[in-house]
Amino acid sequence: MTLTATAPDPATTTAVDTLKARLKATWMDGNYDFFSRFMQDGAAEFVNRLNLKPGSTFLDVACGSGQLALIAARQGVCATGSDIATNLVLAARGRAASEGLEIRFDEADAEELPYANGSFDAVATMFGAMFAPQPELVAKELVRVCRPGGVIAMANWTREGFIGQMFKTFAKFIAPAGMPSPVLWGDEETVTQRFGDTVTNLRMNRVLFQFDYPFSPAQVVEFFRQNYGPTTRAFATLEGTQQQALYEELTALWSANNSSSDPQRTLVQAEYLEVQATPAAGR
Repeated sequence: MTLTATAPDPATTTAVDTLKARLKATWMDGNYDFFSRFMQDGAAEFVNRLNLKPGSTFLDVACGSGQLALIAARQGVCATGSDIATNLVLAARGRAASEGLEIRFDEADAEELPYANGSFDAVATMFGAMFAPQPELVAKELVRVCRPGGVIAMANWTREGFIGQMFKTFAKFIAPAGMPSPVLWGDEETVTQRFGDTVTNLRMNRVLFQFDYPFSPAQVVEFFRQNYGPTTRAFATLEGTQQQALYEELTALWSANNSSSDPQRTLVQAEYLEVQATPAAGR
């Protein structure tokens, strides 16, 4: 297949840059480092299924405060992480330093990774790169930086799952962001189309991620509001009455899906699509 280079449309470039600046600000809001601490068990399960070997090289794309990279480094893997949010990269470096782990963390765009072709034995992203506005570039970059015979892995929320329903609730109150829906990365057909012939051994499996919080559904909504950037921004864009309406709808959603009988505990299972693939030869 021959690719013909074309000059970028200045208007399109400006629109994408504006959108990325907004996304960066969104992910820098709240306190994702604290938020992610409640997701460590599910993240460890995801990493463990990659069967990483000590001494192998691993890249955590859209790493947040470095969760996957930290788990891999504790297993003796040579880990690197990258994220668009400056404060999260700094938090990741601080977490690594506090554990005495040598991990490189870079501020970088998932659509334009600052690494050479074939740099890593494994390239993974968990609930991160799915939010980048140009998914075809994300797919291309994940493949490009992974070595031949290596593994590419993604964990992406599905439209049908709990987080997809939460995003649907947000959409009742907030205009679309002007980009493809992130949960399209949770659709098997879409993933297959986006990677195309650049990968082989494409494997997809729907997995349940368990949110487990030691507080009530209403307090979970407040926890998301304070710490999860997209939720923080969503509430900030609304007036008082709409804020209350969104709060009530989210609380009802968490309550309806809560399997705990303890009023001060919230257990909710959220479906994601786990993707694994190998870069195709000569891609």
